Amino acid sequence: MGKDYYNILGISKDADDDQIKKAYRKLALKYHPDKNSAPDAEKKFHDISEAYEVLSDKNKRAVFDQFGEEGLKGGGGAGPPPGAGGAGGFPGGFSGFPGGGGGTTFSFSSGSPFGDDMGGSRGGSRTGGMGGMGGMPGGMGGMGGMPGGMGGMGGMPGGARTRTTHSTSSQQQQSSAPEKPPALVRALGVTLEELAKGGTKRLKVNRKVRDGSGRSAEKILTIDIKPGWKAGTKIRFPNEGDELPNGATQDIEFVLEEKPHDTFTRRGDDLIVDLELTLLEALSGFSKTVKTLDGRTLPVSASSSRVVQPGQEERFPGEGMPISKKPGQKGDLLVRYVVKFPTQLTAAQKDGLRKVLA
Repeated sequence: MGKDYYNILGISKDADDDQIKKAYRKLALKYHPDKNSAPDAEKKFHDISEAYEVLSDKNKRAVFDQFGEEGLKGGGGAGPPPGAGGAGGFPGGFSGFPGGGGGTTFSFSSGSPFGDDMGGSRGGSRTGGMGGMGGMPGGMGGMGGMPGGMGGMGGMPGGARTRTTHSTSSQQQQSSAPEKPPALVRALGVTLEELAKGGTKRLKVNRKVRDGSGRSAEKILTIDIKPGWKAGTKIRFPNEGDELPNGATQDIEFVLEEKPHDTFTRRGDDLIVDLELTLLEALSGFSKTVKTLDGRTLPVSASSSRVVQPGQEERFPGEGMPISKKPGQKGDLLVRYVVKFPTQLTAAQKDGLRKVLA
């Protein structure tokens, strides 16, 4: 009966090209010898590649559908029923041509499941090809109208018994392109001062090395912090992460986290600072100073005729954080007044307040 290529790929006989490609890619990824060390992985990978090579070529697939594996390879099979036309409508089938039944050497490329043609099976070098079906010299022998017969199915007279070989060349292995794994994500804590001024951070990272020893290697990565960067900013270093067994290398991605500040709170490009006032200062006026993020002293005051409400904010333009997308510009500083009420009052103080506030 020979191999059932449809069964090998797990598809139906009416599967289209897209279904064939998807089935091949899934199985080739699973059984590729570089990724699967099971004893039968290489054999399965060979069968999968062979099935794909036949079913993805409309001419080979047509021959296989009519005559099966033995008919496709041109020898060792019973051939079509008496009186049936051969491939391409020639009488006598595959064994009715001069030298019929003689073999051609077939070599199916194992290829990689990651190439543009789902395994590189079109571009590999073949000895004897599929009897010229994939464009080898001599074409399909007599299939294109050559009188007499197919010879050895590739214009090759006679020939040895059909055999199938499986080879994975170093060139094919090098052409493999493993799917990119997810990046290693790490938090990067940065102070408000660093985000205001900018600067450079040097980070030592340990990465796994793919040399079979299980060791790790240290590397120093440099990050240039731009003034005004916000929490959540991502900095990616391609191929600086762990080297994985399948040949891929991870990226490292740092996600900026803003460290809490003792004095300031950031809101977008603005900074907020709380200024504590006594009830008397809130009602009768005050004169104070606050220190900016860069260490300067900023005077803040209210006249005696002004009453400051708890939670009220006063805005000082241009004293906030740098705006990363607008070089030379800054947000604002918001001074938020926190009015501290007394915890207790004497009877005389309460009487005095009643007289003033009544």
